[in-house]
Amino acid sequence: MKAIFISYNQALNERVMSVLDKHFLRGFSKWELTHGRGSVDGEPHYGSHAWPAMNSSILTITEDDKVEPVLRSLREIDESTRQHGLRAFVWNIEDQL
Repeated sequence: MKAIFISYNQALNERVMSVLDKHFLRGFSKWELTHGRGSVDGEPHYGSHAWPAMNSSILTITEDDKVEPVLRSLREIDESTRQHGLRAFVWNIEDQL
């Protein structure tokens, strides 16, 4: 099992949610409002007067074989909307209940 953590500009919410649906990732936890700043050239997303954009974040756990297709779909979104910002990270899941 793998965990996929996705952090993205709220403007991409419908597109990210459609990736979860497309790949049958039913279970997830979502944080509607997360602050962030790109590590290389992204603008801050602080929800402030100076930096009004905000992120959302999702954590989903899935089978290993679903990870690459999900990342491929997310990469397509990121490449077509570079100005918004989208990042995904994958971790191993050691155990589950």
